[in-house]
Amino acid sequence: MPGGDGLLSHDLLPGEKGPQDACGVFGVWAPGEEVAKLSYFGLYALQHRGQESAGIATSDGSKILIYKDMGLVSQVFNESALSTLLGHIAVGHTRYSTTGSSSWQNAQPTLGRTTSGTVALGHNGNLTNTAELMQLVHERYPEADGELRRGNTTDTAVITALLIGDKEHTLEQTALEVLPRLRGAYCLVFMDESTLYAARDPQGVRPLVLGRLERGWVVASETAALDIVGASFVREVEPGELITIDENGLRTQRFAESKPAGCVFEYVYLARPDTTIAGRGVHEARVEMGRKLAAEHPVEADLVIPTPESGTPAAIGYAQASGIPFGQGLVKNSYVGRTFIQPSETIRQRGIKLKLNPLKEVIKGKRLIVVDDSIVRGNTQRALVNMLREAGAAEVHVRISSPPITWPCFYGIDFASRAELIATGLGVDEVRQAIGADSLGYLSEDGMIASTEQPRERLCTACFTGEYPIPLPDSQHLGKNLLERQPASNGCDPGPDAEFESVLEVAPSLTVSTPGAPVRSIGDPGRQE
Repeated sequence: MPGGDGLLSHDLLPGEKGPQDACGVFGVWAPGEEVAKLSYFGLYALQHRGQESAGIATSDGSKILIYKDMGLVSQVFNESALSTLLGHIAVGHTRYSTTGSSSWQNAQPTLGRTTSGTVALGHNGNLTNTAELMQLVHERYPEADGELRRGNTTDTAVITALLIGDKEHTLEQTALEVLPRLRGAYCLVFMDESTLYAARDPQGVRPLVLGRLERGWVVASETAALDIVGASFVREVEPGELITIDENGLRTQRFAESKPAGCVFEYVYLARPDTTIAGRGVHEARVEMGRKLAAEHPVEADLVIPTPESGTPAAIGYAQASGIPFGQGLVKNSYVGRTFIQPSETIRQRGIKLKLNPLKEVIKGKRLIVVDDSIVRGNTQRALVNMLREAGAAEVHVRISSPPITWPCFYGIDFASRAELIATGLGVDEVRQAIGADSLGYLSEDGMIASTEQPRERLCTACFTGEYPIPLPDSQHLGKNLLERQPASNGCDPGPDAEFESVLEVAPSLTVSTPGAPVRSIGDPGRQE
């Protein structure tokens, strides 16, 4: 049976590509439970974090089995596949590529040998010192025959290779030596034949939580995955913490000092609304963003409508604070996540209507406030405004529940390139004109941060401010295809990927690893519009 062609819904609109998170991870240690099925449903709850590939590895205490393929969780697994994954430990992963191309070789969990057995590993995030770590692999294990030699080009495979270790150290001891060497964002869930591990970078950029089953433990990217499998929330995995779970129970160790800088865009868009991060419910944070947006950018109108689904909580908050009625003016087709048939040019030109269609009787003659979470290139908003006007809207006022996105993310979100981000080169009124709206208002940075109920110093706001909490290397050592580039024939460094090309603006806190090298800004994030 042919699989999906990998086209996500934003590919239906020419030139559009929105923010994508790196991945979702899930791990379970539960003797007597069907851990493969628990992982399957856990990954189902994390599908929004990655739609390119999915995989599950299990262990029965003596051997590790792994099953992974390209596609959605529901496309990769069926009852017969899950029935072969026996054991009491499992690691699951659903991927969106931020380092390494989208290919079967790069699907996770990765599998590698250690001096005492085997390791299976899933990773959410993005490392910033992959080139340095790759050199370390060559120095330590020049003859290693792992996934890197079999065509894997991800930073995850580099981490896996570094866990080979030596006969004098256990996997746990090796991990405690390797983890402090990693830079960037990483939530790791990995296992050997008898033990489950979970680790989170010192900044805690991406979420990772610990849950309790009646007969075991669960770790997952979001609390929503705990809810789905019936696990009770215990706490977040702390930044800089390594958790070990085996037959002797759970133990925890610190490998680095905690310096929290959680991604604020998780609250804005990435996480599920039924997830809790740092004690704050994501849905309520988004509703509050809408309330503050109404206070900052009021306008006379007849109806507040969301861009479903991501704009719905903020639209509710805007309606509550403004007193303007909330309504559903757009119907979303929930089955356009992937397409198996390439649309014709006629359909592609109307691609947004495969996703959203207006309720003409609701919006005709109305002054509308359309609430969305962010603007990336602006193509979706432009098409949406045109669609609403064609359906009879008298006025269309666009309100965005975050500040303008103007900088790259190097910590696990894949946006459009900086040159393509509409807010990089245009002011608010120019963006308004470009999308054809009657008015446009963005939520302020202060309003966004206040809505999370987190201290400013505990959040990463780099995609809005250009202030990076984790130092970055020179641009030639960054890029999605870093490990896939071929050296030039003259032996020169091939330089950054096209999407990480240098731009004129300079990031105020961008650090450079090579003394005397120019400071450059590269690439950018986006969102699935």
